Amino acid sequence: MRTTMKSTTFQSVHRATLAGLAALALSGAGLAHADVDLSKSTVVATTKQMNVPVDGKFRKFSAQLNFDPARPTAGSANVSIDTGSYDLGADDYNKQAQGKEWFDSASWPAATFVSSAIAPAGGNQYRITGKLTIKGKSQTVVVPVVIASQGATQSFDGSLPIKRSQFDVGTGEWKDTSVVADEVVIKFHLVASKK
Repeated sequence: MRTTMKSTTFQSVHRATLAGLAALALSGAGLAHADVDLSKSTVVATTKQMNVPVDGKFRKFSAQLNFDPARPTAGSANVSIDTGSYDLGADDYNKQAQGKEWFDSASWPAATFVSSAIAPAGGNQYRITGKLTIKGKSQTVVVPVVIASQGATQSFDGSLPIKRSQFDVGTGEWKDTSVVADEVVIKFHLVASKK
């Protein structure tokens, strides 16, 4: 009984953890001088628990964004993520995601991404370098982004593999990467209105 409950609880908590990481990478990638439409934007982060894929979604973030396709290297992004802003459909799971073994939202209420460089990568592809900080741990990441324009909006799509252990996400009994994979693959779709 304990093992079954533990596994179910883990899946929900892990979804929240991955969602936070995904959203952070997505927000950093979505460099547009525009308003981000959260209702049309999606973030999915996938890892494996006992070789079973586990997805997570993120709900809330704020960002100061600036991107001009005519001058991409002049762009910038400063993103703040509310680590306690997860809705998994059950209060118990949400509280566990905010706990010390995962995001420790009481101590670290925000995760951040601050860009340092944007480089064209051919066509409508870009590589955005910046500092990703979660639970006080920082890593430099490079986010590959494909930008497409349609009417009054721009979309930003890509994926980014990161390691949760580098940010102390999943500690204690969840630190064992043979149970929960260390690698998290973040896939994102961000829609922003042009200005």
